[in-house]
Amino acid sequence: MGQIVWIARHANRLDFVNPDWFLTAERRYDPPLSDDGMVQAQQLAQRMQGEKIDHIFASPFLRTVQTANALAEKLDLPIKLETGLSEWLNPEWMTEEPQRLPTPVLAELFPRIDTSYTPHIAARYPETHSQVHHRAGQTARSLATEYSPEHILLVGHGASVKGAAMGLVGEAFNITEKVRLCSLYKIVRKNPEWSLELKGDTSHLSQVEEVVRFN
Repeated sequence: MGQIVWIARHANRLDFVNPDWFLTAERRYDPPLSDDGMVQAQQLAQRMQGEKIDHIFASPFLRTVQTANALAEKLDLPIKLETGLSEWLNPEWMTEEPQRLPTPVLAELFPRIDTSYTPHIAARYPETHSQVHHRAGQTARSLATEYSPEHILLVGHGASVKGAAMGLVGEAFNITEKVRLCSLYKIVRKNPEWSLELKGDTSHLSQVEEVVRFN
């Protein structure tokens, strides 16, 4: 089997469970995981235990870092924060550029973060749907190429998960498909083509919350 790129969406987020959190939050576009989201992240980590993974890359938003941290602890790997996997910076959802915790603060909270890593692709506010897909796809291709033949795991958001998958397999990924919370995709390089071998698996979850508002 050739190089494998695993792509996962973050687990459930606090503002899906408690929408009022958004009204008073200091960083309202950067919610943490909900309590059940923490459980989901652990379930995803358990699912991935035993898989051969060499590197974990995560969007720098808190919910993706928390999800990646559960995986990193189970797999005993560092986390590389990659802005190219960031949330869709959509002006219809976000009235201003989202504020995130600085990397040094995240690294204090999550010591597995590799502070020496330099992100490959920038994410700039505001951006269109096609732009988020393009930069996430570019990110996935760049990381897969640089770290080939090693197997990598990307942790992102609905739109960046979709864009990353599209960037590797193109039209083989259905752009209208809903990317569920904590869903998992497996894409395998069989030179020179990529093949989607696992599509949106959530069988590792005891419960999957429906997405209401955000990607």
